[in-house]
Formats: sequence, C-alpha cells, structure tokens
Amino acid sequence: MPCVGDWLNNPLSIVQGFFAQNAPNSDWEKKVTEYFKEKLKENNATNWVPSLNDVPVHYLKPNSLVKFRCMVQDMFDPEFYMGVYETVDPNTNARVLHFGKYRDVAECGPQQEIDLNSSQTVTSERQTLYCIPVPGESAWVKEISFGTLQARVSPSTSYTPSRHKRSYEEDEDMDLHPSKQKEQHMGNRGGGDIHGCVEPKRLETEAPAGHHLISPNCSPPLDLNFPLPGEKGPACLVKVYESWDSFKVNDVLEVYGVLSVDPVLSLVNSEERDSSALDPMECMDTAEEQRVHSPPASLVPRIHVILAQKLQHLNPLLPACLKEEESKTFVSNFMSELSPVRAELLGFLTHALLGDSLAAEYLILHLISTVYARRDVLPLGKFTVNLSGCPRNSIFTEHIYRIIQQLVPASHRLQMTIENMNRSRFIPHKDYAANRLVTGVLQLASNTSLVLDETQLEQGQLDTTGVHNVTALGNLISWQKVDYDFSYHRMEFPCNINVLVTSEGRSLLPSDCQVHLQPQIIPPNMEEYMSSLLTAVLPSVLNKFRIYLSLLRLLDYSISDEVTKAVEEDFVEMRKNDPDSITADDLHKTLLVARFLSLSAGQTTLSRERWLRAKQLEAQRKARLQQQQCVNGNEL
Repeated sequence: MPCVGDWLNNPLSIVQGFFAQNAPNSDWEKKVTEYFKEKLKENNATNWVPSLNDVPVHYLKPNSLVKFRCMVQDMFDPEFYMGVYETVDPNTNARVLHFGKYRDVAECGPQQEIDLNSSQTVTSERQTLYCIPVPGESAWVKEISFGTLQARVSPSTSYTPSRHKRSYEEDEDMDLHPSKQKEQHMGNRGGGDIHGCVEPKRLETEAPAGHHLISPNCSPPLDLNFPLPGEKGPACLVKVYESWDSFKVNDVLEVYGVLSVDPVLSLVNSEERDSSALDPMECMDTAEEQRVHSPPASLVPRIHVILAQKLQHLNPLLPACLKEEESKTFVSNFMSELSPVRAELLGFLTHALLGDSLAAEYLILHLISTVYARRDVLPLGKFTVNLSGCPRNSIFTEHIYRIIQQLVPASHRLQMTIENMNRSRFIPHKDYAANRLVTGVLQLASNTSLVLDETQLEQGQLDTTGVHNVTALGNLISWQKVDYDFSYHRMEFPCNINVLVTSEGRSLLPSDCQVHLQPQIIPPNMEEYMSSLLTAVLPSVLNKFRIYLSLLRLLDYSISDEVTKAVEEDFVEMRKNDPDSITADDLHKTLLVARFLSLSAGQTTLSRERWLRAKQLEAQRKARLQQQQCVNGNEL
C-alpha cells in the first residue's frame, strides 16, 4: 500500500493502485480524479503542492505533483496516446498491463517489449495546451501567492541541489541560459516512447541537442512566446484529458498534475534521432512544427493534468470561488466595512492625482469596470477613461501606472512612442510553418489593466505596422476584441481589458469618458511626492484596496422597473430642457457611471440617490471639458 505522502511525491503510484484494482474497467480514471480532489481539500493541502510559477523546474522531482497558474497562449492539435498497453517478456512470455495516462514515456522493463498488436491496447486522445504565466501579473500577487508556501521549504529528497531553493526572480540567469543547466531529471531509465522501447544510453546522448529549438524561419532561440517583454517563469505544455472543450485561448487556469521532464521528449529535436522512437504520425509534421511542439523538457516542462479549473479572478486575497458558503461569509464581512475603505481609496487616489478628487472618482469607477455582457457586437460594461491634461514627458504617468500596478492583479503600461508603434507586434498571428500562434502585446488575460501612455507620443511617421497597431488599439477600446491574424482571414477574439489612456490633450484613440486633470497640488519634487504615497500606505490598508477593486467587479447588478421608469422620465425632461446637448449616448454613459458608482458603494441595485450623484459627476466632468476648451480653443 502506498504511504500517505505518495500522492504528492509519487502520484503515479496512486494511479497505478487504482489501475491495478479496477482495470480494464474505465472507472479507475474517475476514482483517480476524485481521490486527488479530496486530498487537495484537506488542511490547506494546496499550499504543499510546489508551484511552477515559483520554483524552477530543475529543483522539482520528476513525476511529482505540481501546480501551475497560467494563461492558455495556444492550443495544439489533439494527440493520440496509448491509454492502456501490454508488455511481454520474450523469454517467459509473461504479460503485464500498463496505463499510459499521465505519462509521456511508456514504462517498459529491461526484459520487456510493448506488444503493439495486443487486443488489450486502448488508444485514447488528449489535448495539449501551450500555457504561460499570466502576462503582467503584479509582483504583490506572486508574493502573497507563493511567499509563504510550505512547498518552498520542503524540497525533494532525491533532487535537492547543494544551494538553497530560489524563485524564478532569483533564478533569472538560469532561465535565460538553460544550457548552464545539466539534465538532472533522467526520468525512468528503463523507459521508452509511448509507442515502443528506446535504448536509454541513446537518449542520454541525444537529448541535449534539442536546446536550439527554433529555426531561423520561425522564432529566435529560447522564444517562449510571452506577449509582454521582460516576463519570467516557465512555459508549459499542459496535457488535458477531460473536458478540454471548456478551455479556450486566453483562459486563466490553475492546473494540478504530474510533472514530466523526461529527456526523451527532446529527442524529436535531434538531427540523429531514432525514427523508431517517434509516433509515425509525427513524420508528417514539418521540422519547424516538431521543434516548436516538442521543445526540450528542461525548458518547457510537461504537466499531465489531473485537476484543472478556470479562475474567476487572480487576486489571492479573495476566495477562489465566491459561491461557496465560506466565501459568502467573507464577502458579507468585507461589505460591512466597505464605506471607509472607499473613502480611504478615494483619498489615496486624490493625492496620487495631485489633489483632483473628480479624476479620482472616475479612476475608481474605471478600475471596477468590467464587460458583464455582450449585445450583438456591443460589449456592455466597458469603461475606457482618457485622463487628459497629464504633464508631457513627465514621470507623473509612470508613477500613476506604478500605483495602479499595486492595486490590480495584472497590468501593463504601453508607451506609445513612434518606435514602439512601428516595431512592436500587437496582434497575435498564425505561423503555419510551425503550426503555432505567435503572440502579440494585446494577447492578455481577462481584467488586465492596460495603461496607454500617449504623453510619450512625439512627431514622426507611422508605417504600415504602426497604423495596424493603432487600429488594433481602437478596436480593443471600442469593441473589446482583438482580430488575430490568420493570414487568409482574421478571427475575432473577445476580451475584457480595462484601458486607461493618459494624454496631454484629447487622446487620438477613442474612449468612453474623457476626464481632464486639474491638479490642485504642484509638488516641487514629483518623484519624491509620488514615491512617498505608496510607502505611506500600510500594507493592511493596501490589501483592503486590492480586495475592494477585485470584489466589486464580481458583484451582480440590476435596475428595478420603478427606477428604470424614473430614469426614462428624467431623461425626457432633460431632453426638453436642452435637446441639443443631451443624446442617447449621454444617457448610456450616465447609466454606466451610475452602475459603477452604485457598485463602488456596495449597492447591487440603482437607487435614485446614486442616479442623481451620477448626473452630478457627469455635469462636473463636462463643465471642466468646456472650460478647458474655452482656454485652449479647439484642442478638445
């Protein structure tokens, strides 16, 4: 019988136990899933599972249970594998039944051969997802998620290196130069490919040849296809066995599965590979596709998924699922103290925006906005704010982004320089030679905050790429979609990205709401002033801000028939008084402001009081724009 710790250190032994007891009945697969689901519910057991987001792969024991929080960057074609296969000893003719699920490499003893013609063989199918760490994930999310993990201090007894464990942040040099790493995890010495046995010595000499995985016609070496520059962490090939139809590109997942880093996986990249070790179907793939889809396991490990779930949000301070009973208690407790949290956040952002409380109000509304539905092509709930009046070429916009970065789980600041617009790849495109989706800057997870810094824009000429990039930004803002380039056609990928545009005058990009900054404070040292804001906030208060912004995005909202009728009557009255300046678009915008204003106060339905307050905010915002227009002529 397996010992208690085997489910974590040697999950395949647990699988073997269920397989031996229940094979060939397929019930063993459900029992495996249920077993691990129950195990992970016990006493914060999830904290004991090492995370590939935090611990470099060369510190982890092969075939152990790991977890990975990731975004699906690409989906490869489904692949066939031998779910059940039989080995035979040529000398004694003894036969043994094995499972192939959760494995890349077939288990084959020294005196055994796989009987490919066995009637016991079961061919199954699995889906491979190419997954990467969540783009733009904030440092505080990683620190809270992984800073106190027990798994960090319980390294594998078989694979503990001489130095202490370090996270990806500290292990950057190893990540950038994987050739410095020696293959520590040789897997099962008697193993072979899932379709046959391969001589182990051959594998040891050929595996390292796979480190140069990308050809000149595809992507440069070590390109892990991260959308944003400077990202760290591993990319993984995530093998999904059940319900893969429920996953799609750009979904954020948390997966628990068996880590596979066998060097035989790199064999496909070797010029001298043994063709008998490969699936015959793979011979139809191009060389580029083989290199991209079968990179060295030391660089792109495999995870065979036992459990996977889509994440509602990325905030580690919130319960993963808000529908559970314990989560409802958490929500009700926090909502009871919502008012002072909102007041403190408003004061904090007012100081950050140089004393402008109106701009701070709109920034809160922007940060809790989310696309809650789509009507035909129109995304409902998007609230892109253009914060105009920002000082040109100042560190102000950079510090505003740093503050947002401390408040939201994922974000990115895009400096709209001519060089960036002309040289960056914003839109993902399909590389048919490698059969992969090559990423772009706009391939982001849902609810990412994207800050477009237009104050960096200088005089110059946009080339064709630049024009396409500006168009892509406009489509993202207006329709919350990105049109991925598949050469012969474009495919719409809906998204939910909060866009804040900082500019000197009115932005050249569309927006739902323009707020002109009116500083009440002119600090003599902007750098010192903005830096002191974050250091002055207590960590506990900062965490309340983070919970506040994430939680309110997830609340339901409705408008009663009574209030709807009152709003309609109010709109008709406003049209009577000023038919030229009040349009249907103004009504839509004011209703949107009222929605987020209500949610920001913890109210899930619209009251007359909030409607009047929304009208008041909109009147102040428009009056400020009119005033600025009078000062600067036709600038706005």
